[in-house]
Amino acid sequence: MQKKLLLVIDVLNDFVHSEGKLNCGEDAEKIIPFIVEKVNDFVREKHPIVLVKDAHIIDDLEFERFPTHCIKETWGAEVIEELAFLEVYPKVYCVEKQRYSAFYNTNLDKILETEKPEEIYILGVCTNICVLYTVEELCNRDYKVFVYKDGVASFDAQAHEFALQQMENVLGAEII
Repeated sequence: MQKKLLLVIDVLNDFVHSEGKLNCGEDAEKIIPFIVEKVNDFVREKHPIVLVKDAHIIDDLEFERFPTHCIKETWGAEVIEELAFLEVYPKVYCVEKQRYSAFYNTNLDKILETEKPEEIYILGVCTNICVLYTVEELCNRDYKVFVYKDGVASFDAQAHEFALQQMENVLGAEII
């Protein structure tokens, strides 16, 4: 059996919850059951899971481009309630990030070195921002990457489709 790892990118209140500050809309809400199903599959099979969490300081420069969101230690930066059960899962890692890529100024490389996954599976938001830039870095590190089409969403439908095409046709990730 292949050693798998699941990256759950920014499935946080501010992005997914209807009252979130940078809500990705109905498309994000629609993928929650699929995300929960896939997370449960990985838990059942005892594979490691990495929760990637946007975690900004109050005056982050990113807020010059996007509204204030996911301020560290606030409700908006918390993983959605439907995934709270992961707090007790022994093979879960949390990676807080301040930029689009889950690699920038984080310990994600070290986690991947420790776990040595043969396949990395991706779920989360936003397809054309944090998912895309994390997948780009994974592919440039020669990981075999799979993106669940039914497990990613964005507030911009055109950009979502473009990102899926880029991940598949340019980066070599498999869209499943």
